[in-house]
Amino acid sequence: MDLFDYMKEQALQKEAPLASRMRPTTLEEVVGQQHIIGKDKLLYRAIAADKLSSVIFYGPPGTGKTTLAKVIANTTRAEFMQINATSAGKKDMEDVIRQAGDNLGMYGKKTILFIDEIHRFNKGQQDYLLPYVEDGTVALIGATTENPYFEVNGALLSRSILFELKPLSGQDIKTLLFRAVTDAEKGMGAYRAVLADDAAEFLADIANGDARAALTALELGILTTERSADGLIHITLAVASECIQKRAVRYDKNGDNHYDTVSAFIKSMRGSDPDAAVYYLARMLYAGEDIKFIARRIMICASEDVGNADPQALQVAVAASLAAERLGMPEAQIVLSQAATYVACAPKSNAACEAVFQASAAVSSGQTPPVPAHLQDAHYSSSAKLGHGVGYKYAHAYPHHYAAQQYLPDALAGSVFYRPTENGYEKTIRDYLEDVARWREEQLREENQLQEEEP
Repeated sequence: MDLFDYMKEQALQKEAPLASRMRPTTLEEVVGQQHIIGKDKLLYRAIAADKLSSVIFYGPPGTGKTTLAKVIANTTRAEFMQINATSAGKKDMEDVIRQAGDNLGMYGKKTILFIDEIHRFNKGQQDYLLPYVEDGTVALIGATTENPYFEVNGALLSRSILFELKPLSGQDIKTLLFRAVTDAEKGMGAYRAVLADDAAEFLADIANGDARAALTALELGILTTERSADGLIHITLAVASECIQKRAVRYDKNGDNHYDTVSAFIKSMRGSDPDAAVYYLARMLYAGEDIKFIARRIMICASEDVGNADPQALQVAVAASLAAERLGMPEAQIVLSQAATYVACAPKSNAACEAVFQASAAVSSGQTPPVPAHLQDAHYSSSAKLGHGVGYKYAHAYPHHYAAQQYLPDALAGSVFYRPTENGYEKTIRDYLEDVARWREEQLREENQLQEEEP
């Protein structure tokens, strides 16, 4: 690094946002994440001993993934290199690997490669790293906000230790806020600001576990608030509120928060809680979720969780899907709300869902005996010679439009897959099947009597 590069780096550090300047440089300065960096934990011991192997840091934004990587950079004796997957290409990786090979071969020095947003790399880019991670040319530190089991190459993941970072607690964020206000070297201490307790509580709450969001709001408040008569900048609750004009919904349409919210939406409908269902619906719509995606989830729930307890639920859900797509927002929210609350308030049964799962299990286990001959197709020319369709009873030719005959293959005769509940309309279905069982016994009894009377 020459003098100009050094001066540029110093200037960038000085002008960097508060959240960047306040990043810890040692493990002792790190706030939160004690479940992985407590002094008795594996990650703390590995960093302190400079024996870190390849790791993946996974967690929401602002929880300290890059911070931990920077701490490692400051404590390791290995060469530390960093690239961002959003902008790095194959040539960048080739340069890193070449330099890492030189470090190892010429100086016997390890190289730690930190890849931010590693989920942005495609499969080919991730595959390229595999042999170099495996042979120790580089020790990988990957950071991702996405679930690595979905977004990171399985082979690469199997060669790394996964550490999940949790959203910071409100107390953790308050600690960082007060530290930033008083730190004259890296923070805003030179501005002689005073952070009120209720303002700190508000910022910690609104940040929702994201330290970067809280520090950014604090910095904005200090830089835009005039000094009071006492010469101090007072960050009051009113000032803190002005710094956040709109509370952000914690929802990423491609990330875990997306799946968590959708899961809560479905489980609320399944749990017959229309208030929770419409709340999560509003949350998804507010975050810009695709209305077709929401409509599909309602249709699935209408069939899987309501089923035949209220067959109309699926009709409402399908109609809402078509209407929402044709109307678009904002009117679509009304239609989706109607469908979601209907499904939530409908009687529940997963009997139809369980029936197909149990039948599928029977099929997948190899229980695929031949279809009974009397049910086989009798329309092609040679079918009669093969006995196909012979003995079939046409249901509408019998009382109650029911004919007592075996429909399942012989090996599965008597198997029961669909067990209707007594909820809603399914009780009517249950009663009908009980009638069917009675009609079956009556028909079989009559057939036996006729056979006995024949000469």
